[in-house]
Amino acid sequence: MTAVAATAVDLAGRVERVTAVAREHARRTDDEAVFPTEALAELRASGLLALMVPAAYGGLGGGPAELIDCAESLARADLSVALIFAMHCQQVATVVRYGGDELRATLLPCIAAGERYLASVTTAAGTGGHLLSATAPLRDTGEGLLIERFAPIVTGGAHADGFLITMGSPGTDAPGQVCLVYAEREQLRITESGQWQPMGMRASHSVALRLTGTVPRHQLIGAEHGFREISLALFSPLAHLGWAACWLGAAAGALSRVATLLRSPDGRERFDHRSELLLTRLARARHRIDAVHALLRHTQHIVEDGGDLSAAPVQMLLNGLKVTAAESCRQAVEELVDAVGLRHGYFKDSDTYLERVLRDLRSAALNYHNDRLDLADGRHVLLDRKVTHVGG
Repeated sequence: MTAVAATAVDLAGRVERVTAVAREHARRTDDEAVFPTEALAELRASGLLALMVPAAYGGLGGGPAELIDCAESLARADLSVALIFAMHCQQVATVVRYGGDELRATLLPCIAAGERYLASVTTAAGTGGHLLSATAPLRDTGEGLLIERFAPIVTGGAHADGFLITMGSPGTDAPGQVCLVYAEREQLRITESGQWQPMGMRASHSVALRLTGTVPRHQLIGAEHGFREISLALFSPLAHLGWAACWLGAAAGALSRVATLLRSPDGRERFDHRSELLLTRLARARHRIDAVHALLRHTQHIVEDGGDLSAAPVQMLLNGLKVTAAESCRQAVEELVDAVGLRHGYFKDSDTYLERVLRDLRSAALNYHNDRLDLADGRHVLLDRKVTHVGG
């Protein structure tokens, strides 16, 4: 029996524990724009932080399918919590595949024990959000690797126990030579700057951080110039799968709550179930959600097959998943707002909380901007004259 099969029975129970806590605190964390510390505590206690840690290190041994299942379920209660979880899992999977033996041996058991929540430091001033560019070089001092880094957005960074940080490769000033390094919180001097008052995703607490410190060389992940390979083969694919699962869960949860409202005695009095406009809007929302679900699961299978993820058709599929999920999930919730109107679709105190979900989903297109991915895919389209479909 595999590690995943051994934990499949209780995985849903672990998720439900976290979901219950997230749902209890979601309105307050959104109102106050504060990090969901209670949900993080339950992620630790439930063992879900260890989802992507191999069983050999004490983890649950999960993969992309389990990441998608858990993230989608969590997002039905709170999209911020789901994104925090999915991005942590992306970091853990990167350490598992590309970390050296010494780093894996020391870090992975701590994650398995719920002692390490990992945050991602990939944004930088002056790069326009481009993942494969770096302006802050990692310097080899002879005694270790010196990190001096400012990041304008670090999701959950003020509460993270460790960080995966993109830096310019040692010994070069070329912005396209990027490496990835791990740092423990206690190895860094961390300064938080600015205020966090966004429109949506308020509980993600994605503040600006300045990080300074020195780490040993074994905390370099992959080769000195190796982040491009890491990004194409794992980092970006898991990001797009995880994000899409979160956005899908948020939209599906919204539809479920609207359907529950419409079926209730109050809903049957307030809404005309024979209304063609109401039924059409519900159908459109469901169609968008189903389309994202189908694309997500197809992309998951392509990633799990272990082929060359850097190939142009696969890159277009991965980018298309992110763009489609970001747009379609938001559009589905907009259909639901129109379907149920002001009282249940627009007001903050509605039990459907469509207002919060819509604000949260507005950020999806900006989370590694859709325009950047469309631009890359436009170039790929010109090279793919046969319009090749992956796994078709």
